[in-house]
Amino acid sequence: MEGLLCVAYSKELADRLRGALADEPAVREVSMFGGLSFLVNEKLALTANNHGDLMLRCDPARVEELTRRGATVAEMRGRQMSQGWLIVAADTLRSEQDFAFWLDVALEYNRAVTE
Repeated sequence: MEGLLCVAYSKELADRLRGALADEPAVREVSMFGGLSFLVNEKLALTANNHGDLMLRCDPARVEELTRRGATVAEMRGRQMSQGWLIVAADTLRSEQDFAFWLDVALEYNRAVTE
């Protein structure tokens, strides 16, 4: 379909994010990064992609710690994104406890950069 932007993302992950972000005062959904991104307080915080993976923005000082916990540094078009962008694989998000941990990582940083 010419002129129609088609963005694939995990609807299941997007629904989990919507539910988890329901109490946040300012959330906006935008198609970007090949998925559905969630802006909190007008700052990009999380993205659900088509593989069910989660991309998130975190404190760059925590990247080493968080990669030891299972995240990988995000890449775009084969190049590493700037420090603080991570990918969390879908299988790492299965439990509600793990999902909540990664959501908190993103929201903690989001609050720090928007205050």
